[in-house]
Amino acid sequence: MTEVQQSPLNWEASATVTHPQVCSSLPSEVEACLKNARFLHLATCDAMFPHISLMNYTYLPSTPFNPNPVIIMTTNPSSKKTMNLINNPRVSLLVHDWVSHRPPTRNPDPTREGSPPPQATRSSLASLLLNMNTSALSSISATINGEARMVDQDSEEEKWCKEKHLDNNTFGDQAREEQGLFGSTPHAPVEGDGGASCYIEGEEVRVVLVDVKEGRIADWKGGVKDWSLITEDRDERGRQGLVNGVS
Repeated sequence: MTEVQQSPLNWEASATVTHPQVCSSLPSEVEACLKNARFLHLATCDAMFPHISLMNYTYLPSTPFNPNPVIIMTTNPSSKKTMNLINNPRVSLLVHDWVSHRPPTRNPDPTREGSPPPQATRSSLASLLLNMNTSALSSISATINGEARMVDQDSEEEKWCKEKHLDNNTFGDQAREEQGLFGSTPHAPVEGDGGASCYIEGEEVRVVLVDVKEGRIADWKGGVKDWSLITEDRDERGRQGLVNGVS
């Protein structure tokens, strides 16, 4: 069997715009990532250091208030990311479509002697789960740049976004699945809506809306492709919201 050759890390320069693409809608790879991923990483920045947050989100091709692709998130107004967003609304998002497990180091632990080997000490279930996680599900990651804004409190837009973020969510089902796999925890109830309402309820919770502007697609070979979005009026396509690909 022929071994797949990995390209060298420096095979393609990417410090500037690379293989640019201008489009009127999100590239299909990016949209697929947003529809299928459960979380994304939100990068904000103050005057000194960037800050990364793992976020639940709702992706919408359009809304009644915006004909262009947007991403809805909610945040505590006292959080670090909220302070950053107020001072600097430019954000980057990272979403990818693979699951992987860090492989063992090339050199085994020199202090370990005798048998059995480390692999033999795993249960069959643990080995199965490890093999599933080690297999890449796909091959790209997408960086998305955009402008974030806090939706006006008590506005019709905020009410609509909160409803979509809750009604089209996967929090409850996934919470119940995880409870079955890992057991319950006192701080993560899954009764009723599975705890989903904690993401939108309370006067202190703010809705953050990111207007998508541009981004970059990186593949497993190290290749990159930049894209920018032309914002324009669209028809009624996408009026129904999706959260992580669930309508």
